[in-house]
Amino acid sequence: MENIMIQDNQTTSSIVHSPLRQTVEIAVKSYFDQMGDQTITNLYDMVLAEVEEPLLKSVMEQTRGNQSKAAILLGLSRGTLRKKLKTYDLL
Repeated sequence: MENIMIQDNQTTSSIVHSPLRQTVEIAVKSYFDQMGDQTITNLYDMVLAEVEEPLLKSVMEQTRGNQSKAAILLGLSRGTLRKKLKTYDLL
């Protein structure tokens, strides 16, 4: 794992970076812990919705709004990307 320093509002903190897979696993386990014995349904759709919007926002920022570059980066057709951007009001 790699440690990096970030500065936010004049406060410096250390963040430990781990692979995305491991981060997701930790987050899902934490969610289960928080939910306790409550019935959970539609977890798959919930996780996708939680991840997809910030992913699209980050990619669009990285590509400076270039949808063609973003579609290539994501491995989507440009039409599919546009549909997803509209879904999240990102157009």
